[in-house]
Order: sequence, then C-alpha cells, then structure tokens
Amino acid sequence: MSRAALVERMAGLIDAVQRSRPVRVAIDGPDAAGRTTLADELAPALRVRGRTVIHASIDGFHRPRAERHRREDSAQGYYEDSFDHAALRQELLDPLGPGGTRRYRRAVFDFRLDAPQAAPSMIAPEDAVLIFDGVFLLRPELIESWDLTVVVAVSFDETLRRALDRDVALFGSREEVERRYRSRYIPGQRLYLAAAHPHEAADLIVYNDDPARPLLQGRAGSSEPRDGCKAQRRRP
Repeated sequence: MSRAALVERMAGLIDAVQRSRPVRVAIDGPDAAGRTTLADELAPALRVRGRTVIHASIDGFHRPRAERHRREDSAQGYYEDSFDHAALRQELLDPLGPGGTRRYRRAVFDFRLDAPQAAPSMIAPEDAVLIFDGVFLLRPELIESWDLTVVVAVSFDETLRRALDRDVALFGSREEVERRYRSRYIPGQRLYLAAAHPHEAADLIVYNDDPARPLLQGRAGSSEPRDGCKAQRRRP
C-alpha cells in the first residue's frame, strides 16, 4: 500500500481500540527501522480523529552510560542493560494502564547528557493514546503493558545501510557506525528475536524495507489486527 494509506489504516485500527482509560500502543523494531517516523506520522492522523496523543520514546528511559556499557559493546549488554524498564512502567505505562492515576512522565533520563531528565508530570485524558516507539518493547518485562503492539520490520542489511547514512554524526565515522552495528546493535536484536519472538507476538507488522510502499500484516496475513490480539479483547 502507499505510505498515506498505511498511516490512515493504522490510525483507524488504533482509534478502534476501546478502553476506559488511555490506550498504550508499542511501535517496536530494530534500530533505523523507521519506528519514530511512523509514530510521528500516526500522531496527527489520530489527532484528526479527535484523540489526544502522547508520543514518547524508549530514548527517555535509558540507564546511565556506565550501566549501559558495563559489558562494553556486547550484544548482551545492549539487550539487557540499556533501558530502565522499571522506571518506564512506574512513570508511564502503569499510570496509563488499568487502575492507573493517569499522571505520567514522558521521560526520566537524557542519554546525551548522561543525566536524569526532569520531564514534567502531566495528566492524560481518559481517551488519550500513547504512541511509544523503541527497541525491545515486546520483551517479557513489558509485553503485558500494551494494548496494541506493532513491529516495524526491516532486514538487517537495510538497517545498516540506513545507519551509515544517519548515524555518522553521532558516532564520528562510517567505520565506527558499522563496527557498533555489527558488534552490538544487530547481534542484540538477534538475541531479542530469539528470546521474545516479537514477530509472532505482535498484533501488526509493518514491513518497511521500502518506506514508500510498506506492507501491513496481521497474524493471518491480512491488514487486520491478529486473531486474539489485545486490540480485540475488551479490557479495563
């Protein structure tokens, strides 16, 4: 389908999820897959439908650099040490979930400054939608915290190609970008795939090797949410 059709279709599916509190949507996928771009596109499409959108990212829930790299640049360190999942649940996911106060923070840490980030505390309306993009979001520690789950899928060759265009300023050279992706980020994603099976767990998959002509699939190979997915079950 076209990019515009994808965004409209997904916005409609998200808007159809009925809860008596905010709806929490995970946009998962490997580095450079296009998760944040998709989240940025979905937000205005949902606002047009009258929904309040909270867009947040796993980038706001990093652990301090010393903890993230205590195993140097290993794949295991990337998967297990990068993010503060307890803080993510406490400050954002649980408050927006069943029985939550709806008082949330979008971020608690600035990884660029390697320092805590005092994001303001806010109250979400009951009909709000949280669009949360990041890596490793369907892991066991988080999987039950989502009402709809999306995986943005691309090949690892494509993620590396995009990273070589995108991340040179961040890491200093193309050689350093390639080294990090081959030693840490891609192997870390392989660990995640083996441990959490996100493609089997997700409600929707967006195949995004060609962002202009993406493919949207659910569990049965259609563009509907997968059979038995959280979106189809009425929850508090």
